[in-house]
Amino acid sequence: MGNDDHRRRKTPCGFCMSVFKWIPVLFITAVIAWSYYAYVVELCIRNSENGIGMVFMLLFYHISLTLFMWSYWRTIMTSVGQIPEQWRIPDEEVTRLFRADSPETQKRILNNFARNLPVTNRTMNGSVRFCEKCKIVKPDRAHHCSVCSCCVLKMDHHCPWVNNCVNFYNYKFFVLFLGYALVYCLYVAFTTLHDFVQFWKVGAGQLNSGGMGRFHILFLFFIAIMFAISLVSLFGYHIYLVLVNRTTLESFRAPIFRVGGPDKNGYNLGRFANFCEVFGDDWQYWLLPVFSSFGDGISYPIRHLEEDTESLLGYHSDTRIELEEDFLPEPRFQDSIP
Repeated sequence: MGNDDHRRRKTPCGFCMSVFKWIPVLFITAVIAWSYYAYVVELCIRNSENGIGMVFMLLFYHISLTLFMWSYWRTIMTSVGQIPEQWRIPDEEVTRLFRADSPETQKRILNNFARNLPVTNRTMNGSVRFCEKCKIVKPDRAHHCSVCSCCVLKMDHHCPWVNNCVNFYNYKFFVLFLGYALVYCLYVAFTTLHDFVQFWKVGAGQLNSGGMGRFHILFLFFIAIMFAISLVSLFGYHIYLVLVNRTTLESFRAPIFRVGGPDKNGYNLGRFANFCEVFGDDWQYWLLPVFSSFGDGISYPIRHLEEDTESLLGYHSDTRIELEEDFLPEPRFQDSIP
């Protein structure tokens, strides 16, 4: 977290906001806890008549739940990390930057500072990207998160359901969390489908004779289906982003390269290479929430733009960009600084 966030937490209002951010996580945790009771106690222990079938149901249920919760926990608790100090602009350079009398002067100061840094992304006017709040040159694919109050490496988006930024360090965990959550919901829905159908066959009288347990199983089916419908599209979308090596932010606003200009496919190395960049090249770790992504989060391989002469000119219709948020700081003249 950034310094602004730490200062904010020291105030009563900041503390309340920090607590408020955990409400979505607590809601998801409560739903999972209730689903555990409904499935294990009401469906399997009190309702099942087949002992062997119940054992297998509980076995697969706990495997899917463990992988689901493990991925969810890693997504929540993995830190967004920190930008290395060499990317931070000294105070005297920041003062010169803000006192610059023209965008061209600012561009020259930034480009001179970043001449030895592995940065290829640029703003619309060709300058190195700069964060006014963090006082740093932004590494490629990094963006400032207003919720976390810091710049985040390979930022995808800030997710309130995990109270964390989805970024370079936890993106694999986030995709696995979506996948295992979908598997969990589909498994619960499939194994409660029989009881759901029986309810509509025998009517409400049978439901009442089973007590509240029948209500738990019935609502468990509905909630599992509801979450599964939401997750299937979200999980599918992020699998697509993994295969084209693109973040959510980049899918809406193409990165601008020093050579080639705006290009949504600038990091696309091919589907398998893109997959390995997130999940690693050791298949044993692909399905486990263990960090195995390639790289350091600072620099990324870029596809050979010379393979497409049109992309060198930035003329692809699907990679054009109209706006970019990383503008240079507004020039400030000397007489406006105390």
